[in-house]
Amino acid sequence: MRLRSALAPALSVAAALALTSAFTAPATAATAPAGATSRLATCQEKALDVRASPGAQRNVARVSVTNNGGAACVVDRIPTVTFRGLDGSAEPVPPAGSAPYTLSAGERAYAAVRTADPAATEGHVVGSLSVAADPSHAGVTFRAGAVGMPQGVHVWEPVTTLWQRTQAAADSALAGAGR
Repeated sequence: MRLRSALAPALSVAAALALTSAFTAPATAATAPAGATSRLATCQEKALDVRASPGAQRNVARVSVTNNGGAACVVDRIPTVTFRGLDGSAEPVPPAGSAPYTLSAGERAYAAVRTADPAATEGHVVGSLSVAADPSHAGVTFRAGAVGMPQGVHVWEPVTTLWQRTQAAADSALAGAGR
């Protein structure tokens, strides 16, 4: 199984958030005006609703995060998706570095996660996956059956899309990522 290190993204996110919040506008689906600055805080985990459900294929899960807080805040643009008992997390597609992603109050963002085909012989099978909207959060754990993988989550080179404004955009980003 090949996974990215969970520690490196956390460190780079902390550095990116510190630099970004001081000097630039947060990354969103739309481009912020040049020279804009933002002092938006990282979303409090308790203000977020993280969900996961089966995707269109048997090795795909759909995830979402909703900001239930009263103000805009930021999460990392890459969802942190980890797998029970395994080190590392799903790699972003397209390849990207950590950066803030703004969620307005009441706004929902979507991502898609692809794991190994259940028939594959490489990798590991685990009973759950966890999703965090930001690497500083503990995240929410979902049993394999809840994400449409009743025989377990087969993990080998897992990938996740960046947060997207619509579920269709997340599905399209994953489909465009190849295998």
